[in-house]
Amino acid sequence: MIYFEDVLAQTQPLILVKDIMTKSLVTVDSSSTVNEAAKMMEKAMVGSVIVTESNVPIGIMTDRDFAITIAAHAYPIHTKVKQVMSSPLVHIRSDDEVWTAADLMYARKIRRLPVLDEDELMGIVSVSDFVKLYTVCNREDTRKMYFHALTKIYDEYTVST
Repeated sequence: MIYFEDVLAQTQPLILVKDIMTKSLVTVDSSSTVNEAAKMMEKAMVGSVIVTESNVPIGIMTDRDFAITIAAHAYPIHTKVKQVMSSPLVHIRSDDEVWTAADLMYARKIRRLPVLDEDELMGIVSVSDFVKLYTVCNREDTRKMYFHALTKIYDEYTVST
């Protein structure tokens, strides 16, 4: 079966994760406190920090983790980041297509997706990066996204029935 999306892929240049990712990141050691991580996020004006051990990414802590996890459990501000971070770290490669990243984020219900090549942290993709991408899309790009979404819905429907 030939999908319209496949035909478009042959005529349209691929948009890769590295084309839309944010390269400037804030990292924090897993032994840091949530208070230290929050101060770093505030200073850098970002919504997440990548948690590392020996400079290897092992998790992520987001503003949502602060708002829900820490508040819901009344953790003190000296709680270690490792105790409340999201782990294992869901990530993607920089050479993957943006649609693969979008599908992964949708399936995992996450708003931020670190980009790793091997164990090296390259950047991060967020929902706002997709909004920025959409604002510069032309009609064909929008049509490609539409057919990608329809194909995904159809595939999910046929598997479940």
